[in-house]
Amino acid sequence: MTVSPDAEAHEHSHADVSGGWLRAAVFGAMDGLVTNTALVAGVGAGGAAAQTVVLSGVASLVAGAISMALGEYTSVTTQNEQLELEVAKERGELERNPEGERHELVALLRAGGVDDDLAERVSVQLSRDPETALRLHVVAEMGLSPEDTPSPKVAAVSSFVTFSVGAAVPLLPYLFGLDLLWVALVCGGVGLAVAGALSSRFTPRPWWWSALRQLLFGALAAGTTYLIGSAIGVAVS
Repeated sequence: MTVSPDAEAHEHSHADVSGGWLRAAVFGAMDGLVTNTALVAGVGAGGAAAQTVVLSGVASLVAGAISMALGEYTSVTTQNEQLELEVAKERGELERNPEGERHELVALLRAGGVDDDLAERVSVQLSRDPETALRLHVVAEMGLSPEDTPSPKVAAVSSFVTFSVGAAVPLLPYLFGLDLLWVALVCGGVGLAVAGALSSRFTPRPWWWSALRQLLFGALAAGTTYLIGSAIGVAVS
């Protein structure tokens, strides 16, 4: 049978969804923007001087970036170690009860739409290589591949850098000598919208939807801290 050129295999690529950097980068940027925009809103609304706003914002940036990095490193490391533990359990099951695990593989293949006879033959062939059988069981039962675990270091660095950049945005007017709270809040809002729009490149969502969502989240946080800051400022004065 002649295979049409259009039906031949062709190379294509996908985004890296397991490297650990994307989720950490998006989370870090959004967290930095929301945290410091809200902080600036609260401290500024309370009547603090520009120097106090900058000091508070920089302290929040440094502490938050370090916290994000350590949290991401610990979280991803724990996830990888848990996967290693589950893989070890599955390897033990394959060693103790290979035939039972083969029947389980047959059931997985049937659930995936493979005919009964073909599923039996495929399970026998795949079970000849224990590591291949192990990978199939782990992916089918846990939805994760033991060979594609995210990097804790990459996640930590990504979150540290993006949190720092995001947290610096609402401080820019004060750093350039412009002591106007509304300008700082506009900068934070623009930063949130831009970050949301950029993140939409990795999702099926339209850019305006992601931008508006992040802007609303930031507005909710900033509005809350602004009201609290105003109330505390009036009470203290």
